[in-house]
Amino acid sequence: MALSRLVLTDFRNHADAVLMPGPGFVVLTGENGAGKTNVLEAVSLLAPGRGLRRAALADMARQGGSGGFGVAATLRDAEIGTGTEPQAPERRIVRINGAAASASALAERLSVLWLTPAMDRIFVEAAGERRRFLDRLTLALAPGHGQHASRYEAAMRQRNRILADDARPDPQWLAALEARMAEHGAALDAARRDTVAHLGARLADQPEGVFARAALALEGWEGDAAALARALAEGRSRDAAAGRTLTGPHRVDLIVTHLAKDQAAGLCSTGEQKALLLGIVLAHAELVADRTGRAPILLLDEVAAHLDPLRRAALFERLAGRGQVWMTGTEPQLFEAVPGEATRYRVADGAIAT
Repeated sequence: MALSRLVLTDFRNHADAVLMPGPGFVVLTGENGAGKTNVLEAVSLLAPGRGLRRAALADMARQGGSGGFGVAATLRDAEIGTGTEPQAPERRIVRINGAAASASALAERLSVLWLTPAMDRIFVEAAGERRRFLDRLTLALAPGHGQHASRYEAAMRQRNRILADDARPDPQWLAALEARMAEHGAALDAARRDTVAHLGARLADQPEGVFARAALALEGWEGDAAALARALAEGRSRDAAAGRTLTGPHRVDLIVTHLAKDQAAGLCSTGEQKALLLGIVLAHAELVADRTGRAPILLLDEVAAHLDPLRRAALFERLAGRGQVWMTGTEPQLFEAVPGEATRYRVADGAIAT
């Protein structure tokens, strides 16, 4: 699973860029603000979701450009692309082999995982950030997970709106929405728990090394579709008063513990939290490769900046031969220990050169 060609058109600060990356390490270096992370963001949009920055589509179009943008890539078995038109800057277009497709269909072609500096505080932020992180991990193992999530959330929004706006809501319509939530919510929960179980087992079996090992668990709602449908029906008055749905898989939290210290990740040092997160991402990439036969594309933004030379070398050694890995940094010297062949680019003011 690798890109052999990437084309950016009016994306962020890149007017027209063409990259021909190799199958292994892809290293982008340059000063802060040069556009390195923009390239990683473009790659992240080739998977379902809003990309690694979760930005509005209109914000991705280049200032002074046409008003829309395009990101296109060549895979071994497909041509995929996404973007917007100037006349509809908030409507995402997806094409696979030239035909219109849904964003969720991208998961059948490509798995993309990322680690950015903004994620360093994931263990001390609200539970929603950890749920989104877990859903990204789950999507790489279960491509249908994104569709279940979007249908569950759509039904929940309708239910919340009815409970808020109608003094005497139609119970049959509510029951139909709750049945839809129960069906997709149970699938969501099952896929998440499967990911947590298999990833947790892999982490527990790994030897102690330079990257801290994490124990994973889900806290919150657990049950089958029938149990969720009952809970939703019984909670209508409560949810109407609260203005939101208070039970279901959208309320769970991913609990991460530092195994060696038996300490909650949120109580660990900043360096320990980064090591835990990096260990989870690396173990998950290996799990995806083993279970699907295709290594996901990894996007590691500024990952080497705060690692000492020993840990940088250990990271590069572990990543070697694990598929396509895109990394950014301000200095080429940070990546001198990258083993084997690597595709290296220098980024400056939106221009990309080898």
